[in-house]
Amino acid sequence: MPRAKHMPKLPAEAYAIIEGRHSDPFHYLGLHPEGGKSVVRAFLPEASNVEAIGEHGEVAKLDRVHDSGLFIGALPNGSKRYQLRAQFGNDVVELEDAYRFPPILTDFDLYLLGEGTHQRLYDKLGAHPMTLDGVDGIGFVVLAPNARRVAVVGDFNFWDSRRHPMRVRGAGYWELFIPHANAGDHYKFDIVGPHGHRLPLKSDPLAFAAEVRPKTASIVFDEAHLPRPRPAPDGINALSAPMSIYEVHLGSWRRKGDNEWLTYRELAEQLPAYARDMGFTHLEFLPVSEHPFDGSWGYQPTGLYAPTSRFGTPEDFAALVDACHREGIGVLLDWVPGHFPDDPHGLGSFDGTSLYEHANPLQGRHLDWGTLIYNYGRTEVTNFLVSNAVFWLERYAIDGLRVDAVASMLYLDYSRPPGAWIPNQYGGRENIEAIAFLRRFNTELFARFPQATTAAEESTAWPQVSRPVEFGGLGFGYKWNMGWMHDTLNYISKDPIHRKHHHGEILFGLHYAFSENFILPLSHDEVVHGKRSILGRMPGDEWQRFANLRAYYSFMFGHPGKKLLFMGAEIAQSREWNHDQSLDWHLLEYKNHSGIQALIRDLNRLYRAVPALHQMDCDQAGFEWLITNDANRNVFAWLRKGFDDHARCLVIVNFSPNVYRNYRVRVPFAGKWKEVFNSDSAHYGGSNVGNIGEVQAVDGKTPELRLTIPPLAAIFLVPES
Repeated sequence: MPRAKHMPKLPAEAYAIIEGRHSDPFHYLGLHPEGGKSVVRAFLPEASNVEAIGEHGEVAKLDRVHDSGLFIGALPNGSKRYQLRAQFGNDVVELEDAYRFPPILTDFDLYLLGEGTHQRLYDKLGAHPMTLDGVDGIGFVVLAPNARRVAVVGDFNFWDSRRHPMRVRGAGYWELFIPHANAGDHYKFDIVGPHGHRLPLKSDPLAFAAEVRPKTASIVFDEAHLPRPRPAPDGINALSAPMSIYEVHLGSWRRKGDNEWLTYRELAEQLPAYARDMGFTHLEFLPVSEHPFDGSWGYQPTGLYAPTSRFGTPEDFAALVDACHREGIGVLLDWVPGHFPDDPHGLGSFDGTSLYEHANPLQGRHLDWGTLIYNYGRTEVTNFLVSNAVFWLERYAIDGLRVDAVASMLYLDYSRPPGAWIPNQYGGRENIEAIAFLRRFNTELFARFPQATTAAEESTAWPQVSRPVEFGGLGFGYKWNMGWMHDTLNYISKDPIHRKHHHGEILFGLHYAFSENFILPLSHDEVVHGKRSILGRMPGDEWQRFANLRAYYSFMFGHPGKKLLFMGAEIAQSREWNHDQSLDWHLLEYKNHSGIQALIRDLNRLYRAVPALHQMDCDQAGFEWLITNDANRNVFAWLRKGFDDHARCLVIVNFSPNVYRNYRVRVPFAGKWKEVFNSDSAHYGGSNVGNIGEVQAVDGKTPELRLTIPPLAAIFLVPES
């Protein structure tokens, strides 16, 4: 390429453009009135000749004033709009100049962003198809307040950071409209940090789609035109509604061919119908936000606004949600606002400083997981997270969010040795900023989506997790009952001969069962890392193991609280869950396993059909102990109650391998009581001991049933209406 002749002396601002370190390229590039002329400056690396074409067709040659590709010239007749015609080698192209377009963010946007109260962050930040001044293109906006320079690189500019530097506005929001960029283009941000160091290329924190790992580029997606899934049935999350959740890892529920994932569309054809047939009310997906490492199961996300591309596009994910709602199934997402990985393309040190995370590792890094902790004291960070929660409900019609690892957010000393944490301003261990964030998250979510719900995985005794914020609570709809899970699994894993010494592990949970709105979780965490499958925890020979499992599941469905089962539990998966393989569906060829599946199907149907089993799940008035002191025989009995005075269900569980005949249990009503469920039915693989469908209450001062209690089993009875 020939050198330009007689190159003029250029101002420092020009060299800032040429060297890629100008924070406001619009101040120099584009059209500027100077001395009564309309001067155009364009930076087009590798161009040999450039002309500006005015709005009336007038043509002005721009002089090449620097070998790097800086061109300057004047338009005649005071044109305010223009295009560029540039020669690259033998090719001549006409193009729009990105530096002639107006700003993307309004002053009101900048005010709300600076205040940290922009409720629709996803409408402004990220990459959005738009039309400016009659020209189609993509508007890019990213937060990087400490950067010296930010440029967009992608398919539209040969990944050359010189071509599209952005301008900074407000409190560090960088923006640029790139004409004729398109949906589907791949892109990243090229950032120079505060000390002049160029950072690894960064993915867009608000990207709506991303490449399939191990690639990490963001993809422009027009989420404003995303098909909206139909809504779920009204009231599906209510405290008085039956709520039985099937927790699923989308990558390993089923697989096809050569151990390949099912796509979102293929899952939509199979999973919702299966959940409906099994009687579940909800599907809960392990995190679907984009993440780099399969082995994190989604719990270390790098793209909170993008459904993982492993299984398809955002439209495909929306189709899966729609299919669930079509079957009457609610959809919950595991959501991870507690931490994020330190992959170089992600949020860590995003603008060359600790923007999203705490700078001090005593606050900003999880020792257990090696991940970074969000700085909840920063308004931009909490705005980013709250907007993300709203995004999933608004754009994908998600019915609720289960918040992961809440305990790690609440406590500054979570899993830290003495001296390895920083107390709060009052010297305490509570994370005051995280508490405020969780309260804001729940307040805004329920205000905008009153039919939705939230659930906290909170493993400590933090008070009022699922109580309203205005009464001092954290505001969640539900809390996972981790204590119930731990105690009851410990009890059921004991040989029946030893269970009398652990009788209190069943009783203890009812001392606090109504202190929160509880979900009883048998989740993915209970079937990994050497804990064995749920079936694998059961003692005894094969018959006893399956009988124990049937009794335990029945106990769970009779116990107050909403229900959650991780996939595979319903077919009595023998081995631990492996995220790299399908569930062992072939086990259903064996009667014991198909019997467990039939048991779960019938328990779900019973739970939904009998009001006493769900209407007062979270109300002390809905539960009454009848037998608590029969430790020697491992028998428990209680009464569940519904809103109606006659809505009652008697639940009796025998955790011993013995049959008890003529077992007496007092009941509130005389007359017939129907045995509506018996986990010892031969249909489930049991021994078929029971009460032949009904029992007549013996009338007296207090009506009493004289029952046959099957071994390692539960029976449910309701009064005849």
